[in-house]
Amino acid sequence: MKDGKKCILVADDEREIRDILYLLLTAEGYHVLCAEDGEAALTMASAEVDLYLLDVNMPRLSGFMVGAEIRRCSQTPIMFLTAYSGESDKVMGFSVGADDYIVKPFSNAELLLRIKAVLRRSYPSETTSARMTNRVAIADLYLDTERQCVMRGEEVIALTYTEYKILELLTTYRKRIFSPDQIYDAVWDDNAVGDSAIMVHIKNIRKKLGDDSRNPKYIKTAWGRGYYVE
Repeated sequence: MKDGKKCILVADDEREIRDILYLLLTAEGYHVLCAEDGEAALTMASAEVDLYLLDVNMPRLSGFMVGAEIRRCSQTPIMFLTAYSGESDKVMGFSVGADDYIVKPFSNAELLLRIKAVLRRSYPSETTSARMTNRVAIADLYLDTERQCVMRGEEVIALTYTEYKILELLTTYRKRIFSPDQIYDAVWDDNAVGDSAIMVHIKNIRKKLGDDSRNPKYIKTAWGRGYYVE
């Protein structure tokens, strides 16, 4: 039982790191589950989990593989922990549906701030949700800003929270061209990780919306400049 607390599943093959994260997160008031590898993380995955904190380099199943499996049936936020800071690794993480990505070693304060930011974005307060009552149309779709989802008729199109926020940003400021850096700054409130990560998100959104990248209906490309919605 979570007793009303947010539940975080921590998966890392280093016991010392699991123990540190358990103590840190429980002291902050979270309910914490710990898995020693990728297979254990998948076994423990459930609707009770509010955030997955996955180490990338785990035996049996990597964090990326676990994240991809979770994304097949859940939009629960995922954060990856890794010792590598290269753009290609971040692109890989975002391509499987990551909501954030933090590089080891990191400070406890930074980790807690990022966790709080992801949870705040993914689970807005009832007061905030109650104010967001508009439905915004995009061709044959609409954004339900109260439920923070995309609809086509009665069909709900499953986007991750990050994908939804990118689409909401472009829709809110129609015809304004956003560069990849501007999109990253607006959605993550952080420094950009490179154009490739945003390109992966746009590709994923288009795929889920059934959009043709060569002749897009929803998200347009301004070559060399960025993306926009008409």
